[in-house]
Amino acid sequence: MQMVDFEFRKELIKDDFSLNYCYQCGTCSSSCPVAFITNGEYNPRKIIEQSLLGLKDLLLKDQKPNVWLCCTCQMCVEECPQNVFLTEIFERIKNKIVLLGEPYPETFKMQAKSIIENGLAIPLTQPIIRRRDQLGLPNVESADISELKKLLDATDFEKKIKILEESK
Repeated sequence: MQMVDFEFRKELIKDDFSLNYCYQCGTCSSSCPVAFITNGEYNPRKIIEQSLLGLKDLLLKDQKPNVWLCCTCQMCVEECPQNVFLTEIFERIKNKIVLLGEPYPETFKMQAKSIIENGLAIPLTQPIIRRRDQLGLPNVESADISELKKLLDATDFEKKIKILEESK
């Protein structure tokens, strides 16, 4: 049985008050492409319900449903009749998972390492650059690595994503 944690609920509402507006209509889940392809295993409405109920362990430790499956396409936000900012709420839950040291997908660690090393989550390879040129897309500028490093150091980014040892 999951314990209700009202402090956790208050924290989420303080971070994003739009959570209070949800009346559990299910529009978010019916518009979610990930919910569709997972046959409802991933369920944005369920994550919001658990957030409203303060079911901290279910969201952060058990991760059921798994908030990491959100592809941040914003369909749920666009379709929500109550203007609940679901993806922002999900982002805060993900951040809490990382800060607690709970497991999270390896791909996010790899992207974080790439940001530290290249200033981009997905480095620009020659094939990507060539294809962008063919499509007439502008050059993608990476952040200045020294400036980015200062920002990442100030936020303890490397420590939070647990790749400090890997990146050195």
